[in-house]
Amino acid sequence: MRFRFIQFLAAAFTLCIAQAAVAAAPIKIGALFAVTGPAAFLGEPERNTAKMVVDEINKAGGVKGRKLELVTYDTAGDATKAVQLATKLIKDDKVVAIIGPSTTGETMAVIPVVEKEQIPLISCSAGSKITDPVKKWVFKTAQNDSLAVAKIFEYLQKQKQNKVAILTVSDGFGSSGREQLKAQAAKFGINIVSDDTYGPKDTDMTAQLTKIRGSQAQALIVWGTNPGPAVIAKNAKQLGLKLPLYMSHGVSSKKFIDLAGDAAEGIRLPSGKVLVADVLSNSDSQKKSLLAFVKDYQNHYKTEGDHFGGHAWDAVMLIKTAVEQGAESPAAIRDQLEKTKNFHGIGGTFNFSSQDHAGLGKDAFVLVEIKNKDWVIVK
Repeated sequence: MRFRFIQFLAAAFTLCIAQAAVAAAPIKIGALFAVTGPAAFLGEPERNTAKMVVDEINKAGGVKGRKLELVTYDTAGDATKAVQLATKLIKDDKVVAIIGPSTTGETMAVIPVVEKEQIPLISCSAGSKITDPVKKWVFKTAQNDSLAVAKIFEYLQKQKQNKVAILTVSDGFGSSGREQLKAQAAKFGINIVSDDTYGPKDTDMTAQLTKIRGSQAQALIVWGTNPGPAVIAKNAKQLGLKLPLYMSHGVSSKKFIDLAGDAAEGIRLPSGKVLVADVLSNSDSQKKSLLAFVKDYQNHYKTEGDHFGGHAWDAVMLIKTAVEQGAESPAAIRDQLEKTKNFHGIGGTFNFSSQDHAGLGKDAFVLVEIKNKDWVIVK
């Protein structure tokens, strides 16, 4: 009897140890970022930020006693590779959610995979079509291009500039932006007098700009991500183009200023508030989070945290918040994300619902201008 009792105690002890090990198993989060390739200016700060935030959460004890494990892959901005890696994250790595990808084209390619496998995706891309119409398992943290277009058009309306030329890149982000520019023009009394495109790998857009110079345009809106918009800014300066130049939020980082050099001066664009966090009103609900993020990133990487890294910060923190509410399975995390209200992130204040998986309003953007190689808010 004594021997059996000892066996029972040993078995019970082993069971407790096993249960504790299971309870302490990390929560795996997948991440797909374009760390290399043309979109690296997006993916690198996103990857850096996601790693920084996860490390800090774990150092503080994790979430409800469980560590987060970030499984990150570099897509190099390639949609086919993104699909393959998303499948790997789900099938092999057994993640409960995926952050990213960095670009609209990659995200649209990955959506069928996560919808089929029922894994929540929090995209870091801006295209409105990512969440419009709503997909059950897909959310996003980047501000919609529809909001960015409205911000520019509202300003042009106030300036009484209603004849506009648009020059958009022929990829997923550019196509989505072009759709929004054309769809919203009439609402703001805008007449698009020139509509042209350029390729993601084009290195000279002089021909398109010469055509625009011969139009009746009072302003030029360029929709794309680096390096194309910087090339256009330089080409416009070389041609002596006098039109006011507006860019999309796809270039809202210091990288654009570095690439465009002196040609960046005076360019305006809609951006998340993180670029001008230090001059925001103290009553702004985002200011505290924004300043903390900028300082944290600076301490880790010796450069300023930017608009794009903010997308990853929001994604990780949204998942953390969902887990804090008791969600651990993919389905529970999805359901909790959809209930998110008044989450003051880097990209804005998020309010998700079953009808809205983008979660942001137009107050997520400010219009900024480049002056003396820095950002100022356009009044």
